[in-house]
Amino acid sequence: MSDRRSAKAEVSPVPLRAPDEVMRLSRLGAFYPTRLSFMRTLIRRLNRDRARVSRPVWEIDDEGYGRAVYSIDVDGHRYSLAAFSNRLSAEQRTDRVIAEAWDTSFALFDGEPTAADLDRLEANAPRQEAGRFEATELVLSRANKSVRFFDHVVERLARGQQPDETLVGSVGYLMRTTAVYGNGKFGIADRTRLADRGLIGGSFQAEMLTVWMIRGFSHDLVEHIARCRAPETFVPLERRLRRHLGIGNATGLGMAPFLVTHPALFNNWVEGRETALARVRAAPMSEPDVIARATELMDRAERHLGQWSVDDHRQMARIETVRREWRELRVVATADWLSSPLPWQRLFDLAADRSAECQELVVALLLECHGNLVDDLADNMMIASEPALDSSMSVDALLALCRTHFGWALDIDFSDRSETHLFWYVSEEKLEPRLGNRYEEAGAELEIPLDIGRQVQHMARDIGSADRDLCVAEFLIKHPQHRHAVRRVQGVAQLPYAEIRDNLLGRDCLPIDMLRCKLSFFGASKFDPKSDRWTRITLYQGAPLFDEIADENADDWWLPVLTCRQ
Repeated sequence: MSDRRSAKAEVSPVPLRAPDEVMRLSRLGAFYPTRLSFMRTLIRRLNRDRARVSRPVWEIDDEGYGRAVYSIDVDGHRYSLAAFSNRLSAEQRTDRVIAEAWDTSFALFDGEPTAADLDRLEANAPRQEAGRFEATELVLSRANKSVRFFDHVVERLARGQQPDETLVGSVGYLMRTTAVYGNGKFGIADRTRLADRGLIGGSFQAEMLTVWMIRGFSHDLVEHIARCRAPETFVPLERRLRRHLGIGNATGLGMAPFLVTHPALFNNWVEGRETALARVRAAPMSEPDVIARATELMDRAERHLGQWSVDDHRQMARIETVRREWRELRVVATADWLSSPLPWQRLFDLAADRSAECQELVVALLLECHGNLVDDLADNMMIASEPALDSSMSVDALLALCRTHFGWALDIDFSDRSETHLFWYVSEEKLEPRLGNRYEEAGAELEIPLDIGRQVQHMARDIGSADRDLCVAEFLIKHPQHRHAVRRVQGVAQLPYAEIRDNLLGRDCLPIDMLRCKLSFFGASKFDPKSDRWTRITLYQGAPLFDEIADENADDWWLPVLTCRQ
C-alpha cells in the first residue's frame, strides 16, 4: 500500500460538506465514533510507544475493598491510577451527579504516589467534590458497579464457568463512571500543567487514559473477588469476553454546553472529521486490500448494529432503520462495485437518500479504512485558538457576516413562545448545567448565554438601525451588550464549524443530540438514551487490554462485536 505522503498526492480536492448541512442537531445527533475519536487516538499513541502497564500496589481484601495503583510510562512521564474500592449500601448507589458516595473512586496521579500520597488520596478521593487535592492529581473520577452483572460474573468465575454471553453482550461493562473531571476542577492540576505533554496534552487525553485504566481495574477486581471466594474452582475471564467488557458511563446535560462555550475547539473537531471525509471521497481508485478491509468492516458494522438495542423508542426506531438501510447498501457495495473509479465517493452518494444515521455510519466507515490518509488530522483537532474581536470592522461587513453564516438564526421568530420555551442555567447546588421551562418554572433570570442565535438576531436588528459608517468599536460603545455576539459572528468566518445551527431554546431542541455528538468524538458506542437529556454509553468496549497494547492489531476495535467462542 502507498505510504501516507504518496497516498495524499494521488487525490484531488473535494469540497468539505457545508456547515449548514453538518451543524444541525439532527445530523450531529447521528455521529458515530471514528478513528479520529480521542480514545482511538490515545490507544494508537500508546501502541506506538509500546507502553507497559504495571501494578505496583494491590491492597485489596478478599471482598474487593481497599486500594490499588496502576502505572504507565509514556513520553518520559509516569502516570499512575490510584484506585479505591469501598463498601456502598444500596440506598447510597445512584448514577446521578448529586450522589455523595460511590463503589469506587479514582485519581490519575502525575508520577508514582508514595504511601503518604495514597493515604491522602484514600481520605479524599472517595469524597470527590468535597475532597482536597493537589496539582499532582490530573484527573478525578468515580464509578459504580453494575451490581447484578458484576455479582453474576463473580459467581460464575468462582464456580469455574464463564459469564452468560447474552448478559455480556447486553450490559457490556462491569462498572460505569458517573463523572471524569479534569482541567483544574476541585483543585486538581490545571490544564496548563499538561498542555506541552505529547500523550495527554490533547483534547481529553488525560481523561481517556484514566478511563482505560479504570476498565483494567474493573477486570482485575472482579477476578480477584472470584478467586478469593473459591480458589480451587476459579477460572479467569476468557480474553474475548474480557475485551468486550468496557466501562459504562452515565452522561447528562452537564456535557452539552461545552460545544457552545468552546467554539474554536468544536470547529477543529468537526473540521478535522470533514477534512478526513473529503480526502477519502477524493480517492480516484482503491487498492484490493483496502476494498477487502472495507467489506470486512461493513460486515462488522452490520453485526454491531444487530447487537445494539435500547429501550428508548426514538433511538430504537433509528437503529432498526439503519439496520435495514445498511443491509441494502451491503448488497450493492460489493468488492467488484468498489473496484470502479471513485469508489468512496460512489459509496458516499449511495447513502445520500438514506437516514442521517446511515449516512454518518458510512462516513465513519470511510475514515476507518483509510488511516494512512486521515490519522495525521488528529493532531490539528487537539489545538484551538479563539479569534480575537476585530474592533475596526465596519458594521456593514459585520451584518454581511450575519447574513452569510447566521441566516438560520435570523429566520427564527423569537416572539413565538415555542422558540424560547427552554432556558439553560447552572444548578446552585451542584454547579452543573440544567434546563428549565421558561413559562412554567422559576429561574429564567439566571439563564446562561447559550442562546447564540437569539443574541445574533438582536445584534443584527440593532445594526439595522445604526449609522452604517460606524466601525465595530463605535457600535459596541453604544451597544456593549452585543460584544459576545460580535465575537461569535466574526469568529465563525474563520471557524465555519464552530456553531450548532439550530435554536437551543426551542421546544423541539433535543439536548441528547448534543450529547451524542460530543461522545462520538470521545469514541463512545452503544448510545442508550434514557430521556432526551441523558444517556448511557460504553467506553473502550473491544479495546486492547493492558497486555495487548503493543500488539500489531491494537487499533482494530471500531464498532466492536461480541465474537463467538472459537
